[in-house]
Parts: sequence; structure tokens; C-alpha cells
Amino acid sequence: MKVAVIQFPGSNCDTDCQAALASFPGVQAEIVWHKETSLAGYDAVVLPGGFSYGDYLRCGSIARFSPIMGAVRVAADSGVLVLGICNGFQILCEAGLLPGTLMRNNGLLFRCERLQLRVENTDSPFTSMLHQGQVLDIPIAHGEGNYFADPETLAQIEANNQILVRYCDASGNVTPEANPNGSLGNIAGICSHGRNVFGLMPHPERVCDPILGGIDGRGIFQSMIEAVQKTKAK
Repeated sequence: MKVAVIQFPGSNCDTDCQAALASFPGVQAEIVWHKETSLAGYDAVVLPGGFSYGDYLRCGSIARFSPIMGAVRVAADSGVLVLGICNGFQILCEAGLLPGTLMRNNGLLFRCERLQLRVENTDSPFTSMLHQGQVLDIPIAHGEGNYFADPETLAQIEANNQILVRYCDASGNVTPEANPNGSLGNIAGICSHGRNVFGLMPHPERVCDPILGGIDGRGIFQSMIEAVQKTKAK
């Protein structure tokens, strides 16, 4: 299978994502420059972390206008799996492919540390290989990861089980103390209503090899790969 890793000016986790994906057998991961206009031939798309266009205006607000985003939207609308990590999550929200927005962290500090996530829902192509309630140890690195949505939108994503992971403590308890940025409901990642677009603030690509200190990120990529392979086998 082929996965496109989108590279915007300021992306800095693109090659990390490419390496993480390429570590899975049968996966070919390619960097796609943001000025491209087609994603034909790719089975999945990843928008990596970084600081697209410097994020000087608002994180992801300029990247959403990159030429490649038209192709990302077409791919998402056709059911192709799209994963946005950190800045990629922000871009997907700015582009309207995911509900809500990411605001400055409460306390206004950039947070770079390892945290725990609790898997809330395994009924998605991105979490199907994980276990309900499983606690993942995955690092964050962001200044604008404070997820916000209006009450009606929040109620909808809760009702539709679109919240896939929440920040928690080491025992899996979702507490205010475990929330690094003030996100509503400790939300760390949500999927679209159609479940094929997933935005995640933590960085799974940074824990895909024991030499990096852990492999808890592999389950997310493995889920995505398994889902694509099942679709291709039909």
C-alpha cells in the first residue's frame, strides 16, 4: 500500500512519519509536496506535525489553502483514510474536515513531554487494533492543543463516539490533572462523522521503535494499515 505524507513549508515531522510507516511490511510511504494537486494512487494520507507556514497567523490557517488540500478533501470525501498529527490535526480542523478547533494551551506554555492516553473507542480504522480502555504512552509537543467545540458540536461528537482518545493518568483515569492543555473533556483525538479522518495531538510516530523509548504509537498505524489492506482485499 502507498501512503502520502504531506509536506508543508515548516513541516518537521514528515520524515519521522515516513520512517514510522515504512517500518511496516508492505508499506510504501512517500513525501508529497504541498503544491501538488493530486493524491491519485495513494491508499491513505498523513498530515504530519510541525509549524506549517510558521503558524504565524494561527496554526494550520494558511496550510488549509495549500493546493494539496483540495486533493486531501477529495480523498477524504471518497473514504480514503486521512490521519492528521498535531499540526496536521490543526490543519484538518481549519479545513473543516474535523469539527472544532485547537486553541492556545491553557497557561500559554508549549508542552513537550510524554503523557498517557486512554483509548475511548475501537470502532474506527485508526484504533481497531487497540483495546477499549488501553492506556498508551505517547509524547506531545505543542503550544495550541487545547481542543474546543461549541456545546452542540461537542454533544454530537460524544453521541457519535467520535472521541477516540483522551488524556489520562497512568492508571487510565481521566482527570483534570492529566489534561496538559485545557482540552474540553481531556480530548486528545477525534475522528470525523464518517470515521475515516482522524486528528490526534500526540505524536505516535515518535514511539514506533524501541530505540525511541517505546512502541505504543504502532497500534494506531497498524490499525490504519489493516483497514486499508482489508478494503483492498475486497
